[in-house]
Amino acid sequence: MATYPASLLILNGKSAGNDLLREAVTLLRDEGVHIHVRVTWEKGDAARYIDEARTLGVETVIAGGGDGTINEVATALINLQGDHRPALGILPLGTANDFATSAGIPEALDKALQLAIAGKATAVDIARVNDETCFINMATGGFGTRITSETPEKLKAALGGVSYLIHGLSRLDTLKPDLCEIRGENFHWQGNALVIGIGNGRQAGGGQQLCPDALINDGLLGVRIITGDELLPALFTTLTKAEDSPHLVDGQSAWFEIQAPHGMTFNLDGEPLSGDRFRIALLPGAIQCRLPPDCPLLR
Repeated sequence: MATYPASLLILNGKSAGNDLLREAVTLLRDEGVHIHVRVTWEKGDAARYIDEARTLGVETVIAGGGDGTINEVATALINLQGDHRPALGILPLGTANDFATSAGIPEALDKALQLAIAGKATAVDIARVNDETCFINMATGGFGTRITSETPEKLKAALGGVSYLIHGLSRLDTLKPDLCEIRGENFHWQGNALVIGIGNGRQAGGGQQLCPDALINDGLLGVRIITGDELLPALFTTLTKAEDSPHLVDGQSAWFEIQAPHGMTFNLDGEPLSGDRFRIALLPGAIQCRLPPDCPLLR
């Protein structure tokens, strides 16, 4: 490991006290690996640290946290000016870790850290929303968005991804569909959406496979819409008989435009974005990411 270039680990402040992680970093440093560690406290810290990464001359910036941390670091890398852009490494430390799980990142911190430092860098796509913010995994709207944004932090800390399901079941009586229109290349749908998933990756909300065939280097976004006016019947038929569910709409496109006359909120890997118009466009091969050789998300 000592021959590998320096890395910068951007660690979500919630994980700063992780003793196993501290031990893994110490062991690698003892082997001669240069790892700089920075801890985020508030929004904007990741972008500032990535500016510092250029000064430090690191080859990899490692996102240590959940999907939101990965998204924040990836977005900051996209916005980094200049020719040299460090590769993205992933250290899954969040509640759901949807992107890391579907990408096959090891759960063991020492193995994930070694992969983030020494793994082969592969060009992957990033999605940009309204020419401003980005996401690497998935944008979700409707039922899933409200559940993930409203689930209490203490419940997530205690139960992990299961917390989303428990909280969702407790709020079924308040969840209503979103009226919207979605357009893409050879794709058009209009109606009441209970769940919308627009995926570069495959899963969200603690393991829900909304775009089960998505790849992160094929230049396409997947879309899955669960339609209907009543949540329970639609979800039941979709989850038990997905192949012939009348409530399921799937598609693919390099871009999607969404119009919601009454407004709606999308969750972009943990970052909420509200409005009545959204344009989501893919940036093919926008960043390099260190992934396992058998990563299921690569074509």
